[in-house]
Amino acid sequence: MNWLGFALSGPVLWAISTHLDKYLVERYFKNTDVGILLIFTALMGLALMPAIAYFDPSVLYRDLQSVALMTLSGLLYMAAIFFYLRALQGHEASVVAPFFQASPLFGYALGYLVLSETLSGSQFGGCALILGGILFVSVGARRTEPFRWRLALLMLCCGFVMSLSTLIFKVFAVKEEFWATTFWMFAGEAIFGFAYLSIGNHRREFFRLFREHPVAMVAINASNELVNLGGALGNRYALIFAPLAVVQAIGSTTTLFVFVFGVVLTLLWPRVSHESLAPRDLMQKGTAALLVAAGIVLVSR
Repeated sequence: MNWLGFALSGPVLWAISTHLDKYLVERYFKNTDVGILLIFTALMGLALMPAIAYFDPSVLYRDLQSVALMTLSGLLYMAAIFFYLRALQGHEASVVAPFFQASPLFGYALGYLVLSETLSGSQFGGCALILGGILFVSVGARRTEPFRWRLALLMLCCGFVMSLSTLIFKVFAVKEEFWATTFWMFAGEAIFGFAYLSIGNHRREFFRLFREHPVAMVAINASNELVNLGGALGNRYALIFAPLAVVQAIGSTTTLFVFVFGVVLTLLWPRVSHESLAPRDLMQKGTAALLVAAGIVLVSR
């Protein structure tokens, strides 16, 4: 499998995770600080750290500056997810997902300024088609509604912080190897989680939810975190072989997959998700899918 397969695994799995996140937020965290959900993310990464160290002991032998920056990448990643989860409170997954398209713009700017990355004509055109397709599927259905400034601010913060985290990961994944960077990024995520858990009211709320819904908290959260982790690892691995802006442009197709899975859930489990099945909306999404597919073909050349 080439880098494109790994890059595409990210948006597909993230779209699944977005619907799971929405279910968790609405079912258990609607009136709770969503940051508590990040404790589960931290625990998942922490559980995987010994396995990585066992199979590659060299991850433990890195200089202090590299360890600090790789750990910072994990902290930034958790901060970005915090903004995203806050955005999910009170908004449908299909409304939040289009704002992910800002990430490639931040990624291109950071990649150019820090890594001196430039895109070929076909890559630039492919990114434009991908973003155009995502914009096309994101407008039209809600034109009569006022612009959501709070949602936009939260997701722009998410996009910028996520791009910064991804930039640090790319620098060290190439320099220090993939698994070493992943190991210390998980360490940063664990630090974020434990810092959140150290706050009294958050700790009490975490254990209350765990006592009241033990099976749901463990089973659904564990499944969601594994799905999200699979997407993140695939996306990060692709960064070793392709420019930051290209990988993030492909990652922005999460929006399209969120819509696709939303339609499937509407047909099979309407209580879980509801997407419009009107012919106009389906045609709009189909056209967007063709634009995105053409863009992916161009960026993979």
